[in-house]
Amino acid sequence: MSFAALRTNIVGTLELHFAQRGQQLALTPVFLLSATATLLGVFAARLARVADRVDSLAREAKEPLRDELLALLRRRSHILDVAVVMSALAGGLTCTAVLVLFLGEVRGAAAARLLFLSFGGAIALTIASLTAFGAEMLLAARGLRRTVDQHAD
Repeated sequence: MSFAALRTNIVGTLELHFAQRGQQLALTPVFLLSATATLLGVFAARLARVADRVDSLAREAKEPLRDELLALLRRRSHILDVAVVMSALAGGLTCTAVLVLFLGEVRGAAAARLLFLSFGGAIALTIASLTAFGAEMLLAARGLRRTVDQHAD
């Protein structure tokens, strides 16, 4: 095998390797995007449950426990709003990361910085949205315990 043929074979193999590596890197954020979409679905379902509970409480007679539960549901809805906004922003930043990875022509420190900020921001916002979701879950549990305690007496 001549040197030119060997060189062509090696270059072709390296180009294929780098192309495969680029596709792998571009697909990694897509999994985060899928998880973010799932989180948004969970948050929407929780918000629907809060809305249903508010509707049922609004039909009941005015009493201190009812007003307390309505205030708790209001706080839960605000926390869910925060979780939804953070998840949506995380999804947007993840899409930005995918775009930067697919645009292979953009190279250098600026592309690396943009990739770090978009994907790193998406991860940070996902963590923050999960924290807000945890807080909402704790508020939901507290409201449930109040209802149970009230009806147990």
